[in-house]
Amino acid sequence: MFVWEGTDKSGKRVKGEMSGQSDALVKANLRRQGVNPLKVKKKPKSLFGAGKAKITPKDITVFSRQLATMMSSGVPLVQAFEIVGRGHENASMQDMILGIKADVEAGNSLVDGLRKRPLQFNDLYCNLVQAGEHAGILEAILHKLATYMEKTEALKSKIKSALFYPAAVIVVAAIVVTILMIFVIPQFAELFAGFGADLPALTQFLIDASDFFVAYWWAIFGVVIIAIVGFIEVKKRSIVVGQYLDRMSLKLPVIGEILEKGAIARFARTLETMFAAGTPLVEAMTSVAGATGNIVFYNASLKIRDSIATGTSLQASMRDTGLFPNMVVQMVAIGEESGAIDAMLGKVADWYEQEVDDAVEALTSLLEPMIMAFLGVVIGGIVVGMYLPIFKMGAVV
Repeated sequence: MFVWEGTDKSGKRVKGEMSGQSDALVKANLRRQGVNPLKVKKKPKSLFGAGKAKITPKDITVFSRQLATMMSSGVPLVQAFEIVGRGHENASMQDMILGIKADVEAGNSLVDGLRKRPLQFNDLYCNLVQAGEHAGILEAILHKLATYMEKTEALKSKIKSALFYPAAVIVVAAIVVTILMIFVIPQFAELFAGFGADLPALTQFLIDASDFFVAYWWAIFGVVIIAIVGFIEVKKRSIVVGQYLDRMSLKLPVIGEILEKGAIARFARTLETMFAAGTPLVEAMTSVAGATGNIVFYNASLKIRDSIATGTSLQASMRDTGLFPNMVVQMVAIGEESGAIDAMLGKVADWYEQEVDDAVEALTSLLEPMIMAFLGVVIGGIVVGMYLPIFKMGAVV
């Protein structure tokens, strides 16, 4: 974003702000608008600039839908960018949209502006936009992209919700146990010290554990934090570890089935979207591989791509991987024979998205009583252990 000062056609002093890739480009844009630029400089960052909201996939989805709707209504592309950008509440998103607008105004294609921002627009998005520009159906492609992203994000949200619930309960249980260990149990230990009798084994164990926790809580929390951060960094930086975890995640009971169905749904939805946009099948498989979200299906997608390139049919290539259920392979085979692969892939995606939804609900129903029982055993065990000496003393009296 640049701040500029200049004079208009009547010689009146004017000033304002404009986004652009460079001050030279901003000056050129001002001259086209009839302004003689006298001073152009980068807008200084605010002290609170670091607090700008992050651009999320939901922001990109809404942007795609808004842009497609405006283009369908006959609004020129540059004007549509101006309207969408100026009206966006997210400052980071606004800057990005106006930056793309400046690229288009400078004579670049839309896909060129998108490829400069790979963190927000992946290869799948850019390839589809490029296909839409070449075929003259950009608004239709943007609508397909928005629909695809909405369904993909909804699927991710369902899978995350299945994993978030038990994780959140475990964290809460850990906090409660920590409070009991540090603040509550030491109070009981002082009370029991004057009893002059041996304490029950469970009570003594809890008091010893509390003493250890109070003395070395910093070491315990340090080890836990280092382990979590180390695990995340190793997973992020080590391809081998990431691939191993992806493979193991598919073998987990219940959770593995949900992840597998989610990967199949993303495979089918992505391939449907790219095939409907007219992208060649071999070229589409590269983007499909990146969209599956699991290394096992990523490698399978690349294997399918190579098989198709040698003349093998899609359904035969999918069957050879051994990953796709027979129903999916048969649906694709019917689509190939009838010339409606995209329609069949859409039905497969709908089916597996519903399967994921049902599996998440079933998992939540299964986890709720198990988690309640776990909390009851842990918290209840601590409470009973602390009151056992009191019950014993009452029995003696």
